[in-house]
Amino acid sequence: MKRLAAIAGSLALTLLACYAAFRLGSWGFDARRFAQHEGRLQRLLAKAPRLEQVVQGLEDEGSPLIAAPSSEQELRPVALHLGKNKTGEILEKARAWPKTRAFSAGDMVYFLYFDAEGVMRDFTCVSK
Repeated sequence: MKRLAAIAGSLALTLLACYAAFRLGSWGFDARRFAQHEGRLQRLLAKAPRLEQVVQGLEDEGSPLIAAPSSEQELRPVALHLGKNKTGEILEKARAWPKTRAFSAGDMVYFLYFDAEGVMRDFTCVSK
């Protein structure tokens, strides 16, 4: 009976350790992935690119434009569908800037905000 309890306890402890290791690894991977996309968008923002340049550059590298809403009413369903837990942030930033564009960038969605002259002013990065 003691042997069975020791085996069951060892198995449970091993499974718990494996679960913790996989969760920690998943968290680390997600944090790194998100930081890479955020850094990329920060570097892009620092260059103050124009809307046309951003659209062309992202499409050339395989990150197509997926939405170009012209009003908050058009943006709201896109933000609800693609923005997940950042819907509020997306709508708030879109109110500050007149043009919003959404791009599919691999496993992320970029919401980019442009001023009236078409210069990039802010962004929101959302995991798919």
